[in-house]
Amino acid sequence: MTSKERVLTALACQQPDRVPIDYFANGDIDRRLKAHFGLAPDADEQLARALQVDFRGIYAPYHGKKLHADIPERGVMVDDWGIHRMWIEHSSGGYWDFCDFPLREATEEEVAAWPMPSPDDFDYTAVRELCQRHAEFGVFAGNAGLPDVINGNGMLRTMEQTLVDLIDDDPAGMLLTRRRFDIQFEILRRTLEAARGGIDFVWMGEDLGTQIGPTISLDLYRQQIRPLHEKIVALAKSFNLPTMLHCCGSSSWAFEDFIAIGVKAVDTLQPEAKNMAPAYLKANFGGRLAFHGCISTAGPVAYGTVAETEAYCRQTLETMMPGGGYCFSPTHQLQDNSPTENVVAMYATAREFGRY
Repeated sequence: MTSKERVLTALACQQPDRVPIDYFANGDIDRRLKAHFGLAPDADEQLARALQVDFRGIYAPYHGKKLHADIPERGVMVDDWGIHRMWIEHSSGGYWDFCDFPLREATEEEVAAWPMPSPDDFDYTAVRELCQRHAEFGVFAGNAGLPDVINGNGMLRTMEQTLVDLIDDDPAGMLLTRRRFDIQFEILRRTLEAARGGIDFVWMGEDLGTQIGPTISLDLYRQQIRPLHEKIVALAKSFNLPTMLHCCGSSSWAFEDFIAIGVKAVDTLQPEAKNMAPAYLKANFGGRLAFHGCISTAGPVAYGTVAETEAYCRQTLETMMPGGGYCFSPTHQLQDNSPTENVVAMYATAREFGRY
């Protein structure tokens, strides 16, 4: 099978020739993997091929002006949505953490005036060429940040205020959700249209769980967030595309709703979270949802030996592979504290033992 055939077969809950493989990593482990394979620091495509990754993402490049100024004297980078990030170092490297939360106390009027990217400022002419370049792979549009209400609003307004907004229907918070969603939705629609059949599935996301249970109630999900998910799934269906939904933490409590609105696959699947063990997921949702993830970035890959990593990955494959519908992937970005040899062993195990 080609990578494209392999991905589409798995997303249809069927058996491909081997499990499709995906890859996400933080900067330092990514750099070390490239060095391991003798690749240049910017050789992203070559690394994906070395690991035999079956997925490729397609994005229309942004060509608009910078909407929010960085704050160099504080080391703060500000993206085009106005989200502030500051570099935080740790013993294994570092990461860009969110800070300032500029819309924390914003009024409805201030949210209405907040600069955001226009769908007109993206180069959709590049989409078709990117699809053709990656035609052998499983090509997706969107990402885990679409619409990602809780995280996306939280980066601007704090997580606490965002949860209060959802409960209280706060006008400023609700307007922020609508503005972000409408822009994201239109960018996705134009991207799918420009692809002219070159995209294989839509990826969206919403983190609904902690490690021990739901972040919000099922009723609140159905009231505030499910309607947005339904619109994205309906858009994907209008292009005859399946949808995969990224959802961190203990989130299986919402999977029946995902199935009801037509979601075909779920991503992340943190096995250490409540009711997210591979055996639980396979027993309760296998055949009705495809699975993408399950390889913990906080387990043996980060803290074990090579032998423990191999055994852990084999066990996950043995649980998730029967009947098809499984894509091998880390639950999140591989963390910088992961030994290079463990990550190499992780992918070697998938290639060797992920065959049907």
